[in-house]
Amino acid sequence: MSKERIATFLEAQSAERGAAKNTLEAYARDLTGFLDWAQGKALDLLTIEKDQIESYLVDCDAAGLARTTRARKLSTIKQFYRFAFEEGWRQTNPALQISGPGREKRLPKTLSEEEVYRLIAAAQHASFSRPIQLRNTCLLSLLYGTGLRVSELVSLPSAAVRGTSQMILVRGKGGKERVVPVVAETQAALSAWLDCRDAQEAALVQKGALPSPFLFPSRGKLGHLTRHRFHGILKELAVLAGISPDTVTPHVLRHAFATHLLEGGADLRAIQTLLGHTDIATTEIYTHVVQDRLSALVLDHHPLAKDSVPILPDEAD
Repeated sequence: MSKERIATFLEAQSAERGAAKNTLEAYARDLTGFLDWAQGKALDLLTIEKDQIESYLVDCDAAGLARTTRARKLSTIKQFYRFAFEEGWRQTNPALQISGPGREKRLPKTLSEEEVYRLIAAAQHASFSRPIQLRNTCLLSLLYGTGLRVSELVSLPSAAVRGTSQMILVRGKGGKERVVPVVAETQAALSAWLDCRDAQEAALVQKGALPSPFLFPSRGKLGHLTRHRFHGILKELAVLAGISPDTVTPHVLRHAFATHLLEGGADLRAIQTLLGHTDIATTEIYTHVVQDRLSALVLDHHPLAKDSVPILPDEAD
């Protein structure tokens, strides 16, 4: 019965809240793990109590799960029991007053402008075929130039970027739409890739293939370039650019977009809109990145930071 309740919860998250596929998969993993634990203790999810949920979290901690993982699992459990209470499956919500481990605030990793330019140069000039050069250049330019999430980027319809408009419509988390401006350099990369992409698609259609609606088509199951493959492409380009591949991910380039805009004087609210953040607090973390850089700049380069500059008179004078 508990498995059926979990399935109903997931269906509701998809239908009513527009939860993304990745989010639903995470919910399913978390709840399945919780269910397995409960069944191992001869407990039922619909009769479980607060102290038993807390015991589960203690066991997760003892198993060495990271704080962020435990916080996510508790968040999923809280959502499930809120739904169970609203649906009348339970008369109480056992997770209501449980406080979790919280999330460690980590400053987002980012890249310097020079490092981003080296990545783009690697995409443009590496010994790939011309279509691969154009595709990779377009991918990097779009990601860094717009701050899209990687899932938004790889699944972008080609129709969204056609024409002479300097804006593209992006469908983000939960089906929410936002309009993102596209700078001239990115428009040029888009135009070059579109010409190449359309020629490739036309040749495939002549051979009997169905036309793809995606900007970055693939013959795989999804019909477009996967996040995993793009992640691998970035690693390859990082090596060619002389940058540690461990420091380069799609999300790092999204962080670079926001950080460099903020350093250039952009308004935090505008960056929130461009990134598609629901909560301004999510965007505010970038101010810490900029503050850290400014502090390092002063401490490393200001004349008074140098030991050779006397501030106080010698006591012997």
